Amino acid sequence: QVQLVESGGGLVQAGGSLRLSCAASGVTFRTYAMGWFRQAPGKEREFVAGISGGGRYYADFVKGRFTISRDLVKNTVFLQMNSLKPEDTAVYYCAALKGGALTRSNDYDYWGQGTQVTVSS
Repeated sequence: QVQLVESGGGLVQAGGSLRLSCAASGVTFRTYAMGWFRQAPGKEREFVAGISGGGRYYADFVKGRFTISRDLVKNTVFLQMNSLKPEDTAVYYCAALKGGALTRSNDYDYWGQGTQVTVSS
């Protein structure tokens, strides 16, 4: 039974930081690449960051503010979010990818339930 559970979202002031976590069961990060996506109200889901054996990849809007990392032993992936902006407000989703493009949401095999991130101005 594959399960991805996000946590760490919340309400922060612009310029603040949050650290999102994604705990996985039934899937190993040694086999799957992992990605973070986000979706704001009325908007399509968009790629934020991804990590695989080949390295890390970030969306342009991250601008060096976010860092994706993972603990292979604990099967947990993280997203450190610094210098947050109001436009970062969205539901953030963790996803697992067995094969395909790291930035394409349709290629991912499993998804978490999402965690809300709200940045006030």
